[in-house]
Amino acid sequence: MTSTSAWTSQELDSIERAEELEIASLRRSGELGSRRTIWVVRVGDGIYVRSVNGPGSDWYRGTRARQEGRIQAGGVGKDVTIIDAGDEANDAVDTAYRTKYGHYAAYIVKAITSPEASSTTMRLEPR
Repeated sequence: MTSTSAWTSQELDSIERAEELEIASLRRSGELGSRRTIWVVRVGDGIYVRSVNGPGSDWYRGTRARQEGRIQAGGVGKDVTIIDAGDEANDAVDTAYRTKYGHYAAYIVKAITSPEASSTTMRLEPR
C-alpha cells in the first residue's frame, strides 16, 4: 500500500471478520454525521464499502463532502479517508462480497454487486 498510515494486520483481520461496519462521514462543519451500518469487505490490504442503494443514498452522498469519516467494525474504531476505488477494483470487490455474504438471499448479494452499487465502491484508508 502507498499510504503512510496503513492498516495493521490485526485491524485488517478484525474488520474482515466483522459482519458489518458502522460509518459516519465528516460533514463540512467538521462534525460527524449519522452512523450507518453497512457491509464491508477486505481485498488484499484494502478495506472496501459500497452503497447498496447506489449513489442516491444519503449516507453515500454525505461521504462526498469531505471524503473523511469514522468507522467502527470488529472492535476497531478509526478515522478514515474515503477514496473512490475506481472500476479496476470492482471485480475483486464483487468476489469478496459474494464470498463473505453468500449465505444471505441471492437478491441481497445481487443488489450489493449490481452496477449501481459498484459505482459507489470506496476504499477506506486509516488516517
